[in-house]
Amino acid sequence: MAKIKKGDLVVVISGRDRTKQGRVLEVLKESQRVVVEGVQRVTKHTKVGQSQRGSRTGGIETIEAPIHISNVMIVDPETKKGTRVGYRIEETDRDGRSKTMRVRVSKRSGKDI
Repeated sequence: MAKIKKGDLVVVISGRDRTKQGRVLEVLKESQRVVVEGVQRVTKHTKVGQSQRGSRTGGIETIEAPIHISNVMIVDPETKKGTRVGYRIEETDRDGRSKTMRVRVSKRSGKDI
């Protein structure tokens, strides 16, 4: 189970983009990789074609490539540094029914993520 979800603010802890921060755009669970905004940018050559309106498409563009999930850490909301993720179980009562929820918690500061 991945502790990092789409939309999380993460910091890269290894590789050429070390110390860069960005939002998670996509989580690829089967390959254990994440796509982070502004990190691991690569140039991709796309075939030149035409759109419906006749404008030309294609050429060289830069996109974000996936990086392994072990190379990123969630940013602590209080200290703005990388932190590990823990869980806290909360019990809530609604209309006589008890519901348990798992809340992600920062190990560094103890604040909710």
